[in-house]
Amino acid sequence: MIQQRANLDWMLKELADGVPQVQQIVVLSADGLRIARHGGDPDVADRLAAACAGLQSLAAAVAAEIPMSDGRMRLVVIEVSGGFFYLMEAGTGAYLAVLADETVDAGLVGARMRDMVVRIGAHLTSPPRHDGHTG
Repeated sequence: MIQQRANLDWMLKELADGVPQVQQIVVLSADGLRIARHGGDPDVADRLAAACAGLQSLAAAVAAEIPMSDGRMRLVVIEVSGGFFYLMEAGTGAYLAVLADETVDAGLVGARMRDMVVRIGAHLTSPPRHDGHTG
């Protein structure tokens, strides 16, 4: 079972309140299932979670090619017309994704995400699923 799922709402709200340009926050499992979200549409959050599973896998493959890397993806930032997307490792088997508009301080989002993960990373843990079920 995903630890402290009910407590994630206030944690995500704190991140969004600290950076007003944040439009949506999604916590997802490594296999692309949405664990929690703040802001935005639930369907968009589900699509983001699914896309993030592939993105973190690609990032890990690239990391494996970097000399002296441990092969783990820590942070991916994508800038597109209209905004930014961030994906960060956030605990064992869990990731934190953020969408922000183009006026955001790009460094601030990454720093706030990292602070959040350091403080409450244990709450953002999704153990591996067995036989298609969490737990």
